[in-house]
Amino acid sequence: MHTKTAVSVAIALVGLGGSLAAQAQSKVELWGIVDVGVRHTNNEGAGKDGLTKMIGGGMSQSRWGLNVEEDLGGGSKALAHVEHRFNADTGEKDATAPYFQLSYVGLQGPYGKLTMGRQWNVLFDVVTSTYASFPYSPYMDAYKPELGMAAGARSSNSLKYTLATPSRNWVGTLQYSFAEGNNTDALARGAQSAAATAGASAAAARAAALTSAANIASTTAAAGGAANVPAYVAAQAAAAGQAAGAAAVNTYAQANIPSVAAGALKQVGGFLRYSENGISLGGGYLRTSLPGGSDLDAWTLGGSYRSGPLYVNLGYGLNKIKIDRAASGDIAGLIRNATDLAIVGSMWSGQTNGGFQPGDANKRQMVKVGFGYQITPQINAGLHYFHAKQSGGASGLYNGKANFMIAAVDYAFSKRTDAYFAVDHTRISGGAGMEIDVASHARTRTGITAGLRHRF
Repeated sequence: MHTKTAVSVAIALVGLGGSLAAQAQSKVELWGIVDVGVRHTNNEGAGKDGLTKMIGGGMSQSRWGLNVEEDLGGGSKALAHVEHRFNADTGEKDATAPYFQLSYVGLQGPYGKLTMGRQWNVLFDVVTSTYASFPYSPYMDAYKPELGMAAGARSSNSLKYTLATPSRNWVGTLQYSFAEGNNTDALARGAQSAAATAGASAAAARAAALTSAANIASTTAAAGGAANVPAYVAAQAAAAGQAAGAAAVNTYAQANIPSVAAGALKQVGGFLRYSENGISLGGGYLRTSLPGGSDLDAWTLGGSYRSGPLYVNLGYGLNKIKIDRAASGDIAGLIRNATDLAIVGSMWSGQTNGGFQPGDANKRQMVKVGFGYQITPQINAGLHYFHAKQSGGASGLYNGKANFMIAAVDYAFSKRTDAYFAVDHTRISGGAGMEIDVASHARTRTGITAGLRHRF
């Protein structure tokens, strides 16, 4: 009964109630992008060497997908979409992503569109549709700092409702995503067990060493006399156990947090966009409830202007982690916080995102400004600048600033095939932990990318 009720409500919401008996006509579309580039970067690895490699996506990530539409009559239709992304240089899928990075089904009618499944989140939606970096391709896939602010860009277990005016001057979307497989309770119990086992072993070993025949004389002297030896041995054993337990928690967390972080996250948010006469304005908000009990609040606001061959855009983004630092006083709290920081760190860092190390920082802001110009019917050029500020780290090591710049030129051989050339540069300053990656500890990096893209 509950399932039937939920389906009936969803159908009524998008205005399909009177059209289900209509004669259905289906359309299936196969589409895709194959993009391969060559990229050179400096300051790579411990030796800060140059690195030249082929990449399976320079301007766009290579992908193929299926779009399905079924006409239900009365201006209503059923929808389905699946999209698989892969590395065209090797033919393999991204090892860190699911096979279908997008997969959803939905209904669209006079009163909006309802979709369910793995989808783009509302932050990605509003930036891409309103003030994306380039007019001919929303992002340069090999270098896109703005996506580090989009809370992962995609959401699993997601329910989205979109409503637009007939002219689509106004578009609004609400999103709710269900959490799944991301509770830290089992992880905390495992860490506590590992800490107890390691601590007990280390304490026993330390006590045995201090009371051995070979060490009894030095132990007695350190204790200030034989009468104090039992208390001294107990204190030394406890200290050894605590140190070993802390190390065991760290090792256990590093090995097991990724499996928890991979679970779907609870998210609630929405966006609103207005577009008319070449001007587009929009903003969005998304709250992500993290497994350890922290929240990530993400905001974005911006706009763009198009006039003939000119495109100008400006945007702002803010990410703020609300974490209970006091909870780190026990193992369960330590695990909860470490899990949440690891998830946000995976969103904020990574060279593809133009990222840098988050450490213990809990706030990141970014301003982006850029323009594009269609020089000829075949040649498009674009220039973009991003300025980021990271703060809130208790240690101060990860508080600082980052500047990102990218210039790109695209040449269209046809409507489907184009070539591109781009130069990007990253510069980071601030605390000692502010670096592009832990392998190189680099604070500056320049990249050059050239490639060929075909869309079908």
